[in-house]
Amino acid sequence: MNRAQLFENIQRKKSFLCVGLDTDIKKIPEFLFDEENDSIFTFNKAIIDATADLCVAYKPNLAFYESLGLQGWEALERTVDYIRENYPDQFIIADAKRGDIGNTSAMYARTFLGNMDFDAVTVAPYMGEDSVTPFLTYEDKWVILLALTSNKGAFDFQFMQDAESGEKLFEKVLKTSQQWGTSDNLMYVVGATKADMLTEIRQIIPDHFLLVPGVGAQGGSLQEVAKYGLNDTCGLLVNSSRQIIYASSGKDFAEAARAEAKNVQQEMEELLLTAGLL
Repeated sequence: MNRAQLFENIQRKKSFLCVGLDTDIKKIPEFLFDEENDSIFTFNKAIIDATADLCVAYKPNLAFYESLGLQGWEALERTVDYIRENYPDQFIIADAKRGDIGNTSAMYARTFLGNMDFDAVTVAPYMGEDSVTPFLTYEDKWVILLALTSNKGAFDFQFMQDAESGEKLFEKVLKTSQQWGTSDNLMYVVGATKADMLTEIRQIIPDHFLLVPGVGAQGGSLQEVAKYGLNDTCGLLVNSSRQIIYASSGKDFAEAARAEAKNVQQEMEELLLTAGLL
């Protein structure tokens, strides 16, 4: 999916919501467990069917699937295939946080952007250019580079400053990576709990899309993210996971997920209207 198609979907659905499929086998409703069924896929399918018209992207967190071995990988593949076949307008993100030496990254890229046909993959930039560029060779596919995250440990490294220039490490990541890709194939992760930094970030990367986790259960403010992060093609994919997919543990879990997603979508519609993007 290219940039124009993504923005078209945002305008059509009046939403920049990404639903995180952080599907934990220990948290899905017990009544879904059946020896004859893939409970993870059954849960995902119900969530997807209930929310697809309200969001523009889905983001499976691969750790939740990898932890289950072969069963988890099969559930992940079934989930991606189901979205592709039934909701082809969705932008699908492999939240894999990969990044390794060049030939290893090339294999990761082939896995997620080739064989499994994700639209994008999250990548850690710590090993530099040759760990990222293999992902950028796929047409209409995206790298989503970790820049400024919402976890407590972000302060361990990401705010370290150069003694001479005063430049923070996350700023160095943003500036250096501009040499590797463009706003047509490179996005960045910026946590919603760091919304006050978005003005500074937008000065460095005014045109790029940002994947913004941390809204909802983690306490980030959607209004603050939109205020400082929106650009003329929206430029935001705001992820919400637990608040939506675990809205209920009962038989109404899909309906509850839809209600939560609808609340977020309606708020996003107002923000897009205010910004003159609809």
